[in-house]
Amino acid sequence: MVVLRSTLLVMLLLLGACASTPELRQPVESRHTRRSSDAISTANDILFRAMALVGTPYRYGGNTPAGGFDCSGFVGYVYRDSAGISLPRTSADIGEIRARKLSLGELESGDLVFFASGRTISHVGIYVGDGRFVHAPNRGGTVRLDLIDSPGWKETFRMGKRLIE
Repeated sequence: MVVLRSTLLVMLLLLGACASTPELRQPVESRHTRRSSDAISTANDILFRAMALVGTPYRYGGNTPAGGFDCSGFVGYVYRDSAGISLPRTSADIGEIRARKLSLGELESGDLVFFASGRTISHVGIYVGDGRFVHAPNRGGTVRLDLIDSPGWKETFRMGKRLIE
């Protein structure tokens, strides 16, 4: 387990080092509360589990590594497996969970990020940090990392939510 976590941490650091976009700065005064050490540990568990699933095939309605994931199935699996938190099945329903809403500048690793092309939330992922999020894209492919500031995502970003305080 320690080797897996170390490998994933090195992978995250390498991905961050290879970034061609500037780091997003978050002013301290924009954060309402500081996370406890237990919350930070849980958020890290969520992050490591999500990153370990990068490359898992997309499958509409999928919610397991063996069967593949859609976006809400991926997020639900990671939160249940890493933090013991059961989430609703659809991205729209996950978006209705009572939790503090976050702007782009308030996001921290392990937060949920929500997207919509209209009024209804249609996509969800997990914020990694440094402007990246991990998700199961809705057009096929595999679980992957994307820049939240890239075309297509930036325009449809609606909010973040922090379930782990």
